[in-house]
Amino acid sequence: MSSKDISFAPPRGMRDFYPEDMIERSFLFDTWKKSALRFGFQHYDACVVETMDLLRRKAGEEISDQIYTFKDKSDRDLALRPEMTPTLARMIAAKQGSLSFPIKWFSIPQCFRYERTTRGRKREHFQWNLDIVGDPSVYAEAEVIACAATSLASLGIQKDAYRVRFNNRRLLADLLSSYSIPEDQHPSVFLALDKKGKVPDEKIREILSENGIPETTVFKIDEMAACQSLDDVSSVVPTSPGLAETDRFLDAAAAFGIDDVLEFDLSVIRGLAYYTGIVFEAFDSARQLRAIFGGGRYDNLLSTIGGGDITAVGLGFGDVVVSELMRDLGIDSPPMTEDTILVGYMSDEQREVSTRIATALRRQGHNVCLASKAQKPKAFFKGAGGSNCAKAAFIGPDDVDSGQIKLKNLTTRDETVVAISEILKV
Repeated sequence: MSSKDISFAPPRGMRDFYPEDMIERSFLFDTWKKSALRFGFQHYDACVVETMDLLRRKAGEEISDQIYTFKDKSDRDLALRPEMTPTLARMIAAKQGSLSFPIKWFSIPQCFRYERTTRGRKREHFQWNLDIVGDPSVYAEAEVIACAATSLASLGIQKDAYRVRFNNRRLLADLLSSYSIPEDQHPSVFLALDKKGKVPDEKIREILSENGIPETTVFKIDEMAACQSLDDVSSVVPTSPGLAETDRFLDAAAAFGIDDVLEFDLSVIRGLAYYTGIVFEAFDSARQLRAIFGGGRYDNLLSTIGGGDITAVGLGFGDVVVSELMRDLGIDSPPMTEDTILVGYMSDEQREVSTRIATALRRQGHNVCLASKAQKPKAFFKGAGGSNCAKAAFIGPDDVDSGQIKLKNLTTRDETVVAISEILKV
């Protein structure tokens, strides 16, 4: 292959992050981390490679065809993780006997899926995961949504810019049973209804028929799908356990102050088969983008992979869509300028003292960017204005002779005179 044939672009669906891109990413990750810690979540992480044996336990789902798989030198089947929840379940199952439940954990893993790339969808992405394991109450669902809402506010995204659509799989099962749809057909119906709004209704009917759902049942599902609100559902199943649970969830949401962003939507299913109760997805109000975040209750996953029975709630919040939304809303990430000082010098004669000053400032806890070559003052301050630094100090022969430097605030243009001897004391 000649040098002309080499592409300098990353593989399709993957991303490079240049320093200017890292400003946005760092702002987002820092916001996620601060929000999680504010709600008492503990940080964890795991290896990016998983065993296919673990992931095969979710066989039959759409994601199974999207996994990046490979064999290692011992012929073991491995994969780049497509999501974090199976890994979390594995980690908890490994130490289930020694953990004190409930636990609240968060992570920001990089995940990989081989799928068609569109706006808001890449083949790799970072995802903020919030999980509460061992809390059977619907306050857990409300809390992870409240934490995500707090992070959106910290990013500058107001409540009127998004809505969290929710449903309850238990309520939906109650509704299906009221239409005499057998329980063994519920999973197929769930997967078909998850396509609603994404494909034509005729296609959904085809999917149901292909999964062995009788035509009479398909008509019942069409009738059920006409329910537009919780009031519509309650008129059909007024004493449903799922309806009572949904009401408790709304009470919990009100206690967390997020009830005003919630909207009931019977078509919210979440395609992953391990969800068992409340499920939710957040979308921008204009519905121009894919889901900002989503999740729900998954009470059976740990037992599926060999752990003990335990309740769990999780939320996944990807970096791609929220970055698109921030750009649509005109929200810029703040520059990383806090307490960063740029130090320059006029000639090589001042390089040594400039280096000593930069070293002393770092010992004092400051972030310092030291120039790598001599510059004229005009060129230095022109470059400083476009940097990510908050302050700048330029050292010339007169400054060395006087024993003082001027520390300039690059935003306010104010200057503070500081003795070089005082800086070098540290």
